[in-house]
Amino acid sequence: MPKGLKVANFDAQNKDDFYKGGGTGHSFTSREVVWVKELGRHLIAELYGCDVSILGDLETLRTTLLEAAEASGAKVLGEFFKKFPRGGGVTGILAIAESHFSIHTWPEYGYAAVDLFTCGSQVDPWRAYEVIHKRMRPARIHVKEFKRGLIEGEVLWQRIEE
Repeated sequence: MPKGLKVANFDAQNKDDFYKGGGTGHSFTSREVVWVKELGRHLIAELYGCDVSILGDLETLRTTLLEAAEASGAKVLGEFFKKFPRGGGVTGILAIAESHFSIHTWPEYGYAAVDLFTCGSQVDPWRAYEVIHKRMRPARIHVKEFKRGLIEGEVLWQRIEE
């Protein structure tokens, strides 16, 4: 089996859960075991109760995303950051060779939305998340990882019913 591919055998109930977005990065039918390659990993993070002084500070958020990219092993290709007027938040986006990192903040709610999408196996979005979490100091978080670009391959095992 090729390196980096996963094998799983699931029943039909789990298959329904997978296609509703609760999947684990595996693919299957009720009678087969197949290998799957994931093209990317995508973390969506909701950060609540963050340090308000950071949420409106463009330069601190820019530095934080750049440090997160470095910690993850990503190669930064470009950036865009915008501070909104009258105490508004900041939107920041890093284009990385492996996809993108972004942050959108609402100081008035103590909230930040973070998006860390990486392709390939050389960049770890969880290392980027650790840097952001440490700097933002949220009181409450919700993070979900999605496997992107699940490519099915050959059937490795098939149950033959008689």
